This record gives sequence, C-alpha cells and structure tokens, in this order.
Amino acid sequence: METSSPSYSEIVLEEWNGSSSTKLSKTATITASPSLFIQRSGGRFNHVWRRVLQAFVPEGFPSSVTPDYVPFQVWDLLQGLSTYIRMMLSTQALLSAIGVGEKSATVIGATFQWFLRDLTGMLGGILFTFYQGSNLDSNAKMWRLVADLMNDLGMLMDLLSPLFPSAFVFIVCLGSLSRSFTGVASGATRAALTQHFALQNNAADISAKEGSQETVATMIGMALGMLLARITTGHALSIWFCFLSLTMFHMYANYRAVRCLALTTLNPERSSIVFQHFMKTGQVLSPETVSKMEHVLPIWTTSLSSRSVKSMHMQVHLGVRVSSLNHQELMDVLHSAGSHYKKAKYLLVEKKGIISAILHKDSTSKDVLQSFFHALVMANLTDKNKSVQLESQSWMDKQYEVFIQKLSSSGWKTERLLSPSIMWKANWICGPLDAKID
Repeated sequence: METSSPSYSEIVLEEWNGSSSTKLSKTATITASPSLFIQRSGGRFNHVWRRVLQAFVPEGFPSSVTPDYVPFQVWDLLQGLSTYIRMMLSTQALLSAIGVGEKSATVIGATFQWFLRDLTGMLGGILFTFYQGSNLDSNAKMWRLVADLMNDLGMLMDLLSPLFPSAFVFIVCLGSLSRSFTGVASGATRAALTQHFALQNNAADISAKEGSQETVATMIGMALGMLLARITTGHALSIWFCFLSLTMFHMYANYRAVRCLALTTLNPERSSIVFQHFMKTGQVLSPETVSKMEHVLPIWTTSLSSRSVKSMHMQVHLGVRVSSLNHQELMDVLHSAGSHYKKAKYLLVEKKGIISAILHKDSTSKDVLQSFFHALVMANLTDKNKSVQLESQSWMDKQYEVFIQKLSSSGWKTERLLSPSIMWKANWICGPLDAKID
C-alpha cells in the first residue's frame, strides 16, 4: 500500500534580525518552489549600522528603557564632552605648576605633591560617604547636579594652581577634595538612575552601553581638548575664556539633563507634591508632571515664595529619637500609643507645626511610607484648628488605601519611601497599666 506525503507548491522561509520584537527587520527570504531561491533584503550598510548601534544602545531599545532615557543621555553626553575638553586645559595647568618641563623640578617633589593630592581625595570620598551616603538615593537629581558642580570647582582649582605657587599644594588638595565628592555622588546617583531606566530588569546592559557612550565622548573630548590646549598655549586670556564658557555650558547641560528625568519613586518632596494635589482635587499627578514641579537645586537656592508652595515635607521629621522629646511630648507619645496607634508601627507627635515620627523597631518600608503620609495629613490640618490626631486618623482610615491605589495606577512605585536612613527606632507595648513601654 503506498502512502502519499502532502505536497506544497511553495515554501517560504523568512529571516529577521533585531533584539526587540517591535524593531525586527527582514534580512532574507528563502523560497523553495521547487528549487531553492534566496533573496536578501536591505543593504549591507544597514546591517553593519545595526551591529554598531548594538554596542551603544540597550538591547530591545527603545521599548526596554523609559521615555526619558534618550533626552537624558543626549544632555549627559554633551556635558561629559565639555568636561573632557576642560580636563585637558586644567591638567596642562596642573602639570605646569608641578614643574613638568622645568630643569629645577625634581621627580621626588612632583611625586610627593601628587601623592598628597590623591590622598586628600581618597579621605574626602570616605568622609562624604559617611555623612551623605544614605541621602543620595532620596535626592538623586539634586546630588547629580551638586556632583558636577563640585567637579567644576575641582577643575577650577587646578587651573588656578599655577597662579599661586606658594599655596600650590593647598589649592590642588582642595581641588582633589572637591572631585572626590563628585566621584561618590555621581556614581551613587548614576546607579539609582540606571535602575529607573531599566524596564526589563536590564540595568547591567544599560550600564554597559552607557560605558560605551562615555568612552566615545571621552575620546572625542580628549582630542578636542588637546587641540584647544595646543591653540591656546601661552594665551592665558584665551584659556580662561574657553574654560569658563565650557563650564557655563556644562552646568546648563546638567540642568537640562536632570530636568528630563521623570522618576517614579517617591521621596519626601515628590510625596508632598502628589499629596497636596490629591487633597485639593482628589486626583493624583503623573510622574512626568511632578518632575516639572519638584526642585532639582538645593532648597536654599529657591525663592521664599516658591519654597512655601511645596515645603510641607520639611515639616515632617522621620525617625525621631524618643529621648530627644521633652516631658509634654513624651506624655503625648505615651497617650497616642494606647489610643490612636494601637495597630500602627509608628507614633506621631505634633508641636508648633512640626510632625515628629517615631518608627517601631519592627516597622517595614511600607510602614515608613504610611507614617510619612500620615504626618503630611497632620501637617495639613495644623492650621485648621481641628483635632489633629482624630481628624488625621479618620482620613487615613477612609482615604489612605484609595490614595495608594491611585498612586500605583498613575505609575508611582509605592513599595517604599526614598528617605535618609532612619537610625533611631522604638518599641512600645500596649496592655494593662502594669505593662511597660520601652
């Protein structure tokens, strides 16, 4: 008995190239009817260009990153380019001050000066991490700007060093100290931003491609910097004009870069902005809208009028030490522990418009977030001559879950509050009169 296999008049096999399902391009079509025929699509140049591009953009781009990735990277690369050009000018001045090219200069003297410069920078980096390390995550935009400003000051010190030979070591150590802050703050904030950009758990890929982009910017910047240094050699006025002009552009590009960012994490200021708008309208602002309203410069640089609009978060003190409270405040805390906060993992006490939050030793990140919003509710009620504790607890019981759900649906991450580390916590036990409160 003979079995007949199904026959096909034509079989077509297509070859597609691309790392993202939305960015695939057909490269070849193979047809069997009945002989084999291969038809290639697209030019070889397009194929080579795609391969080169893969070294500089994350896999799956643009769907694998947030929409603010491209504008941020453009401005970030421009500010990096200006940095490397200026670096050649400042390094030239620094080497000249050390004595490179002079017969009177000694190797041991130059080595010792360079050693002091590097040692100061290392110690400065450790001290900066100790005092501000926990604060970098919650204010990534601000510290990104501060980091580059400190880098500008460090380069300025190097450029000034030849003008003051008697204070050379002191000046270059100040410059190294300034740049050490830059290294810590820039690295830490970059890690936070990389996590923000990664939509497909591809933070490592984004970081690697960012390194490739920085390498190209470095090479171009160094080449332009060497050319500029050669042209301006011996012309002090030209050197200072180029340096200051590039510094102004560098600061502008950094400002534009951080203004492009629409972070979806909640820090005290962003939480305060969305909360105040929700109290007025019942709606939650999107991260893109809030990014245009929040401060990217230190709060003291803004005018008093604009500061008062969004400064409610400044009225909240998280992680207050219990022993720092006075007698009346301690009595309020003990009363609150037995009445308003029996099930909560935090206690709140109000005095002259300042809300102090005491966290339980077993509190979680969600408890910290809840305590902060509860404190904001109390701060919002302090000027309305109401029973702050009762009114705020009533709002939390009725509105808090609705508020959190609206935050999540608007694109906010509600798992935690990005705040400085909370070092002081407490423990309280609510029970009969003979029970103790630690």
